[in-house]
Amino acid sequence: MRALWTAASGMSAQQLNVDTIANNLANVNTTGFKKMRVDYQDLYYQTLREPGAQEGDGVISPTGLQVGMGTYPVSTQKIFTSGNLEQTDAPMDIAIEGAGFFQVAMPDGTMGYTRSGNFRTDNTGRLVTADGYVVQPDLVLPTETLEVIVGLDGMVSARVAGTNALTQVGQLELATFTNPAGLRSIGHSLYTESPAAGDPVVGVAGSAGFGNVRQGMRENSNVSVVDEMVSMITAQRAYELSSKAIQTADEMIRISNNLRG
Repeated sequence: MRALWTAASGMSAQQLNVDTIANNLANVNTTGFKKMRVDYQDLYYQTLREPGAQEGDGVISPTGLQVGMGTYPVSTQKIFTSGNLEQTDAPMDIAIEGAGFFQVAMPDGTMGYTRSGNFRTDNTGRLVTADGYVVQPDLVLPTETLEVIVGLDGMVSARVAGTNALTQVGQLELATFTNPAGLRSIGHSLYTESPAAGDPVVGVAGSAGFGNVRQGMRENSNVSVVDEMVSMITAQRAYELSSKAIQTADEMIRISNNLRG
């Protein structure tokens, strides 16, 4: 019976939907996190009569007769809307206001990209992520640095003990992609390139196509708890209805099995 497999595909689809919602809710307080959405397509159709098929006496069927076979998830898409900026006053907290990603050197030599700007300095004075990955371009703060100032354009300056003058340390650069939803999520608030995302375009914050950077602020997750809860309830009801369809199909099979001549 088709209904068994069709309804089962609906249950499987809603299970993935709930898994995605659960991940969104789990990261509601993750800095720079971008929520995900599951996109679906209907499965193939069993054609019992072609639309436009010839009927008797030259009559053409106006609609045909097709039966759908269910649904399946086609993609999980990152939604790169900006999260709210929260002031922390921590000098190494840097948020992107607008488009762009910070660049991070990965241990395997590849480049990673992140919206999470809660940076640190390591024992050599280099700017690193919370996992110790070096922010690119490589910036090293002088020893005895008393104050770090990051401009809207990403220019990093330091005030060293014994002088009032600012010393320019380096320039933070941002990267953008033609299709950021095509980036590969690898955890740790990091993304890597993929053929779907296109090649990175690197530039200075505040220039055309790039957002500004804000020191002493962090970008919160763009997850809306209310929206996710509504989506979860909808997914739960859809799952229940699919299970009801399976129960109904099973009952119909039981009735037909109990028929006696």
